[in-house]
Amino acid sequence: MRTTVGIIGAGPAGLLLARLLHNAGIDAVVLESRDRAYVERRQRAGILEQGTADVLRAAGAGDRMDREGLRHDGIELRFDRRRHRVDFPGLTGGRSVTVYAQTEVCKDLIALQLQGGGPLLFEAEALAVEDAGTDAPRIRFRHEGREDVLECAYVVGCDGFWGVARKAIPAGVAHVFERTYPFGWLGILADVPPSHDELVYARHDRGFALLSMRSPAVSRLYLQAPDGTDAGTWSDEEIWDELERRFETDDDWRLERGPITQKSVTPMRSYVHEPMRHGRLFLAGDAAHIVPPTGAKGLNLAVGDVVTFARALTHRQETGSPELLDAYSATCLRRVWQAERFSYDMTTLLHTAPGATAFEDRLQLARLERIASSRAAETDLAEAYTGFPFG
Repeated sequence: MRTTVGIIGAGPAGLLLARLLHNAGIDAVVLESRDRAYVERRQRAGILEQGTADVLRAAGAGDRMDREGLRHDGIELRFDRRRHRVDFPGLTGGRSVTVYAQTEVCKDLIALQLQGGGPLLFEAEALAVEDAGTDAPRIRFRHEGREDVLECAYVVGCDGFWGVARKAIPAGVAHVFERTYPFGWLGILADVPPSHDELVYARHDRGFALLSMRSPAVSRLYLQAPDGTDAGTWSDEEIWDELERRFETDDDWRLERGPITQKSVTPMRSYVHEPMRHGRLFLAGDAAHIVPPTGAKGLNLAVGDVVTFARALTHRQETGSPELLDAYSATCLRRVWQAERFSYDMTTLLHTAPGATAFEDRLQLARLERIASSRAAETDLAEAYTGFPFG
């Protein structure tokens, strides 16, 4: 098989890249190791920045998002039993975010790809990227019980942290920056309408909590939990009781309870691989960087990467200049590091670190007070949360 762009991974990054290239008249083949059903039910992110939502609309993948997604014009911060709302449009010139699950983004993009895009091969396991440093890279993969080779002009690895793409970059040119946090998130899905119409980020002496949602009828909630926590050791009643404690306020707000349908634990880490390009191999999304979920940046960073690549390759096709492709890694990393900084700030602002001193607790409260009392500090948060510019 031969194509211009070989894309490894049919998550939102790989699928959106295929769509952007198709719209630009550039052929591509997508290889996905899992089956379609798995991809369409893989629970991940649910917050789309303003720029991400705009890109999906421009790509022709925004109709259902606009019908069923939930536009949010702010978030609520809770600390010291108080509530403070951050007004996104008022602070950013009209920007907002959209609650629309990654599973739904993937369903929309898969449908478009199968209707009129290039080949999308499910259960096609990429085994290795070969000759990445040459003008003719290859993806060796297994599909329908036999090995095959996809010959490409370019390879884009959208295959996540454990994928094969990053392994093709020589260790001698790679630089890794990472931090592992000593806590995770115990997350639940519950069949109950959200208890608030926007996301609630709560800082509490017992630990962080987040109230989110997947739809008007399904709530998504998280509790900070010690690293290594087994979700199965928490009863439903214990989870609801702990959420209630951490969201407590001095007014009459109440947390609604309902049947819990899913429990899981999300580890917290920060990770950046530099460079994001080697020869004609380009990394995108979790293959190159991971952020703690506190800032809602993971999916949006991946979208920024593939938008940057699609623009750069289109520029190369139209002008013959490799300038934007050569700048891909540096261009993406500027945005990546701003997102890493914001996600780290949000994580350290709201979580209780093991062994934290009274001094550190008071610093957290002082930082939250600053956001609640300073338009400049509040604007910085709102601008970062609704999204850094692409490119």
